[in-house]
Parts: sequence; structure tokens; C-alpha cells
Amino acid sequence: MTQKQDLLRETLSLYLSKWKFILFCVIVALALGYVNLRYATYQYQANATIKIKDDKSQNKLPELSALQNYGLFKTDANNVLDEIEIIKSRELIEKVVRDLKFNIKFYVEGRVQDHEVYAKAPLSLSFNVADSILSKIDTTYNVKINSAQDFYFSGVDKNGKFNDADAKLEKFGAPINIGFGELIITPNIGKYATKIGANIKIKIIPVKKATFDYKTKLITETKENSSIIKLSINDEVPDKAEIFLNQLIQEYNQDAINDKQLVVKTTSDFINNRLEIVSQELGIVDLTAETVQRTNKIADISTQATIALQSESQNETQVIATENQIQLIEYMAEYLEENDDASSTLPANVGIADNTVDQITRRHNELVLERNRILKNSSEINPIVVNLTNQINALKQNLKESLSNIKNSNQITLSNLYEENEKIRSQIFSTPRKTREFRDVKRQQDIKEALYLYLLQKREESAISFGVSSPNAKIVDPAYASPIPVKPKKALIMLAALIFGLAVPIGLIYVFHLLDFKVHSIEDVKRVVDLPYIGDIPKTKSSGAGIVKKTDYSPKAEAFRMIRTNLEFFLHHVKNRGRVIFITSTTSKEGKSHTSLNLAASLSFADKKTLIIESDIRVPKLSKYLHVKNDTGLTNFITDTSLSVEDVIFKADEKNENLFVLPSGSIPPNPAELLLSDRVDILFKSVIKDFDYIIVDTAAVGLVTDTLLLTKYADLFIYVVKAGYLDKRRLDVLETMHKDKKLPNLTVLINNMVHKKGYGYGYGKEKSARKKGFIKL
Repeated sequence: MTQKQDLLRETLSLYLSKWKFILFCVIVALALGYVNLRYATYQYQANATIKIKDDKSQNKLPELSALQNYGLFKTDANNVLDEIEIIKSRELIEKVVRDLKFNIKFYVEGRVQDHEVYAKAPLSLSFNVADSILSKIDTTYNVKINSAQDFYFSGVDKNGKFNDADAKLEKFGAPINIGFGELIITPNIGKYATKIGANIKIKIIPVKKATFDYKTKLITETKENSSIIKLSINDEVPDKAEIFLNQLIQEYNQDAINDKQLVVKTTSDFINNRLEIVSQELGIVDLTAETVQRTNKIADISTQATIALQSESQNETQVIATENQIQLIEYMAEYLEENDDASSTLPANVGIADNTVDQITRRHNELVLERNRILKNSSEINPIVVNLTNQINALKQNLKESLSNIKNSNQITLSNLYEENEKIRSQIFSTPRKTREFRDVKRQQDIKEALYLYLLQKREESAISFGVSSPNAKIVDPAYASPIPVKPKKALIMLAALIFGLAVPIGLIYVFHLLDFKVHSIEDVKRVVDLPYIGDIPKTKSSGAGIVKKTDYSPKAEAFRMIRTNLEFFLHHVKNRGRVIFITSTTSKEGKSHTSLNLAASLSFADKKTLIIESDIRVPKLSKYLHVKNDTGLTNFITDTSLSVEDVIFKADEKNENLFVLPSGSIPPNPAELLLSDRVDILFKSVIKDFDYIIVDTAAVGLVTDTLLLTKYADLFIYVVKAGYLDKRRLDVLETMHKDKKLPNLTVLINNMVHKKGYGYGYGKEKSARKKGFIKL
């Protein structure tokens, strides 16, 4: 649990150390979000609600309702989805766009950006050009108000920009030649303040493009088994969105009314056609009756036949009604044969005394209207259209069979009536032949007259129905646009900017940290190997060795004093002789020589006689830092037995009586073999008697084995790790040395350490105080 807490603490510390960068990114992101909101085009939403009237489920035959649940006749009782497709149809939306002239837009110049106006359009345009041409135009014009009487008019160039030099001064109300026709511009006084010098941009787009835009923006919503439809649309101008929805609903209702009136018109045409035929037949029958009466001089029927004639009259009434039904059935059958396609409606309520025929006719007309409306935005191969066509054909076949059955039944009834009539006539033996002839003509006259009066009545009913057709949708809520924009959402944009401003720097810090394989602190070392920590050397701006001074209060000098103090805890077991401290690292340029020199200097300032041995005989650097000649040194002592230890030890600084150095000497061809010499043992046995501390600057253990040849002389190993330089993956060398116990009494020192603000135990304050004279040296 402690490791997790340490990891969390280190992670938080990493991000908190970069708080200025994170805050800067957040401020920039919020500023960008504000600028985006400042120059964004706001969208407003208008909503409307309608209810679809469903009259199709009324007066359905039970057999047809059962048939619709199977096969090709299967339909959804709720036709709301079909109505939604009609509302969103391109044809209907295009009609709205044309009626409202949405293909022409006015943009008024603002302080930040141009904004569109519609109801308060500052100008009125009148085009002297065909609508078919105007509907395809895609161009932009600029009008700059010069005075109350004139303005500057210009178009766009090839790059889509306005050229003020090409602007022409035009008069309000005068025709302007625009290439494809003429344009007359007049100001709309009172609708918008057209100030002098104001720029008004007129943008004309193709009707099809405007239709596509509004079709894409139109959103419809409905719930299952509900006839309520919610319509919504987003637009830059709130009143424009409201007007569009209201006009769309109006056009939809008008389209439905037109469909209903089509059925009524078909019925009226059928009745008028039949009226002409019956009127001609009735005139012929009347003329025949007149001729019979005139020829036979018939004025009245004999009283003796009154009783028999009453019976005959009743029978003839039934004959008339039956023949009337047969005649209507024949008319209907003839009409079915002439209009056998699936797009033709049938005359309704023509007078056939059978409810089945009326219900089939009504259902047939509903399906034809629904099929024709869907075909406006579809094709004949649409499964829904095929389904409706099959239903229509089935209904026509069912109607034909019903008419045939009814006709046969009426013919049987008529035959029976004729037989009964013959019986009655035989009883009237005293009735003159002339009277019977007149009655025959009279009967035909009555039939035609009754049929004529019946058709006149139906024509009046059709005319009334034509005038009272009801709309298909009831408006529940008219269109209303909210004054609050729906896009862009200010809170959401600023929240996104805040999150973006936090995510980007945190993500960058995380990625850089993830890709950073350098050691930066002792925690990075301890994750690999747990070793005693002797201290760290802060990063300084100065380059080179940078030897600390006796009166030095810099953070680096204090750090070496801290390490000097910690040495007492690690070397308390070494008494009565000099303490040998080996300083090594994984690779070169980690600061071994720098650490050796400064640690030795710090020890010498504490009145400890200190010797620095430059044992890195491959790449010696220490002698260069001390400006000591390297002609005679360690290698010379090993190879030349005539040299004593005192011959190769020199004073490191004339001002420091306690600091001495044993340089590396000449660079040998076989350094590893040279360090195995017995002269090395003689050297260490001698120096531990004469010096309090022996600091050995060794070679990097990750590069050569020279240091491992001398480990038996070490009382303490200081392993220097340079922060921001050594790859963490190279710490396996340190882990191996510790695991195999190749380096005795091993400790870790972090060099080039970057501390947070406030670190230094008051170094800066002490130095400042010293400068002011509060601390006497």
C-alpha cells in the first residue's frame, strides 16, 4: 500500500510541478472557446406538434381486417410512419421553399460577423426572369446603402470576393441587369434600419440545394402506437424556422385535402356522365308514352280494373326497384372494366343496396389514395406500393364478384316478379290491350325518372362533400422557436475547452514522462534496487568541475557538506586508519571526477587530511580539473619500483594544506593487468596510515572491469547516478553489482539533481544574508 501511495504522490508531484504550463494551456483553451463562441453562428430550434387523423380503420369489413394480417395484404394499422415520409418528402419541402423564397437570403453586416434576417429583411427583390431559371441560380450580390434613393451594387469575382471598384451606383426601384435577367430592389421601410453605409449581402442558392438543406435539418419524432408527430428544425433565424414548420403543416394538410377531393371529383364525373345518358333515355321514354297516349287516346284506366291494378302496381314497384338495382350494378361493372388500373378511384355511394359494395368501394379508394401519395416519393417496385397494388386488385376482384352475385340475385328476383306480374295480368281479362301497352311504357318511364332523380340527389351530395373536405393533420402546438440558441451551447463549449486545456498538457506531460527513460530521483533508483542513499548534488548553471570553496554557501557546497556528514554514519566502524572511499558510476560523464574532487575538498575544509587517487587510468580527468601535471602518477608508481609513494603524491592546492592528489600518470596499454600488481597493495597500505580520507576516482563499472580489481581496498562505494542523463534501463548494472556483492558497502549518490522551488535548506537566504553582512566569516 505504501508503494502505491508513493507512486500516487510522485505522479501528483509530477503534474503539480508543471502547474504553470497546465494553467497556461487552460487559459489558452478557454480563450479559444470564448473566441469560438464570439464568432460562431448560433442555431435556434423551432418545434411543432400535430396529430394525424386516422379514418381508415372505420367501416372496415371484418373479412378484410382478417385478410390484412397475412401475406402481401399485411399492413400496419398505424399509418403515422407513412405520413412522416410524406411530410419529409422532397416535393412537399420544395413547394414550401419556393412559396417562402428560402433560396434567397439576406445578410446584414454586424460588428463581429454578418447575420441573416428574414422577416425583417431590409430589401425587397423583384426578378424579371422565369422561375425555372431563377431556381437554378447560385450567386451572391452586395448592396451598400449610399442614400435613401440609391445604393452601390456589386457581385463577386472569380475568387468569391467583392470588388468595391466594380460597384455601380443604382437607384431604388430601377431595373438592374444581372446577366440572366433584370432585378428591381426596393427598401422595406420600417422593417429594418438600413443605415447609410450599411452593407447588405444577398445570397441566391439553387432551390434544390435549399430543399436538400431543409430536408436534412427537418427532424420528426413519434412514439410507437401514437398518432402524434413532433416536428423540429434548427436555423440561424428563429422566425424563419417557425414560418417553415407552419407552412409545411399547411401544405401537408392541403395535399391531403386535394387527395380527398379527387375521390369526390371522380364520383361527380361518374354521376354527371350517367345523368346525361339517363336524361336521354328518359326523354325517349316520355316521347313514347306521349305517342302511345295520343295514338290510343288513353286518358284514364277503367274503374273495374282498380283492384287488380293495385296488386299489379305493388308488383311493378318491386320490379322498378329491382331493375334499378340491376341497371346501377351494370353501370358499376362497366366502370370497373373501363378503369381497371390500380391508380383509379371508384365512385362511392352510387345507390347499390348492398353494404358490402359500399365498404369495398370506400376501402378501395383509401388504398388508391395512399398508393398515389407514396408514389410521389417512391417507385412502383417499392414493397409498400406492391402490397397496396395487390390489395387494390384483390378488392376490385372481390367487388366484381359481389356485383355479379348481387346482379344474379336481383335477376332471379326480377324473374319471379315478372311471373307474378303475368299471373296478375291474366286476371285482368277485361283490361283493354291499349291500357296494357300504356302501362308498359309508363313503367319504363317511371324507372328512368326514379333513376334520374336519384342521380341528381347523389350529385348534390358529392358537391357538398367537395366543399367540406377536412385536413389530415390537427395542429396540437403551432411552431414555436426558443429564444435560447441550441447550438453552440456556451456551457458545453467552455467545459470542453476547460477539459481540452487540462487534457492536452496533462497528456503531453504523461507522454513525455512515459517516454522519459532517464533517472531523475532516488525513487527511480529504488524501484530497481534498494540501496542506502548518501545524498544528492543539485544541478548548477556553471560548467566544468566547479570546485567548492571553504566559504562557499551555495547549494552544491551545502550538498557536499551533507554528504560529508553522512559519511560518518556509513564509516563509523573504520577507526585508527584512513578511510578509503571509492567513487564510481555506470557510464562516463556522470560526474565521478566532479564528485570525487568536491567531496575531497569538502573533507579537507573540515581539517581532514584527504588524498584523491585518480585510478581511472584509461580516461583521466581529475588532473585536468586540478591543473596538475600528469607526467608521474599511479601507473608510474606501479611500473617503476624505484618510485616511492611520496614521489607520486602532490598538493592539489597551494592554499589548502589538507588536500592532496595522486594523478593517474601515463596511460598504459594494459590498464587491467597493471592494476593487478602488488604495488597497488603497497600503495593503499601506505596511504591509509598517512591520510584521514582516501577518495578513489575509479572507472565506470558499466564500461570496464578496472574498478572491480580494486574493490578489496574500499571501505565504502559511492555509486554516482546522473539525473536526466542515465537511462533507467542501465540501472541493471547497479542491481547486478549489489546482488552479486561485487561492490562492498554500496551507497547511491544522485548528481545533477533538479530540486523543486524552496529546496536548499535556506541556502539562498544564508547567501543573501552573508552578502548583507549579517553573517561574519
